[in-house]
Amino acid sequence: MLLLILARDLKASDAAKTTPADGYTVHVTAPHNVNGHIMGPYHHFCKVMTPDPVIICQIYDSDDPNGMMKQVEFIIAKNLTRSTVSLNHWNRLWHDHAVEIATGRVQVLDLPADKAKEVADLVANTDGIIYSFEFNGSVPTGNVTMAQAVGHRALTATEYEQSKKEALASTAH
Repeated sequence: MLLLILARDLKASDAAKTTPADGYTVHVTAPHNVNGHIMGPYHHFCKVMTPDPVIICQIYDSDDPNGMMKQVEFIIAKNLTRSTVSLNHWNRLWHDHAVEIATGRVQVLDLPADKAKEVADLVANTDGIIYSFEFNGSVPTGNVTMAQAVGHRALTATEYEQSKKEALASTAH
């Protein structure tokens, strides 16, 4: 109870203070493949960190104010990932957002249709990696697994090399 009182008092006294938690305002839902099971949809609250883009999403089990954070996703421009991540690691851990968006399972919420399309178009040029926190009921176990996008498709070496060239060429323009 003391912690709640302190949090309330701090919030009241530092109302104008900004924190790294500010700005997670882009709201997206999508299901994920977690330990071989399709789960969700999960509520992503995302923040653009750099214009490349580099985006970070806090992922919750619901959009309820008391929803539990279950995952974190890093969304990184393909020209950055494809030039630094090996094919083996990409196929196991990363996913292509163009493929995920094309499944129709990703929904951009709380924005007019034209702005939602802009968000989807930007994210289609990125790859994502999802860290999923394991829980025993409401208690985190300390184990972290890697979730995957529903519809993820592993790339062949030829496809991956071609995607590197395309991603690097897109940044040259």
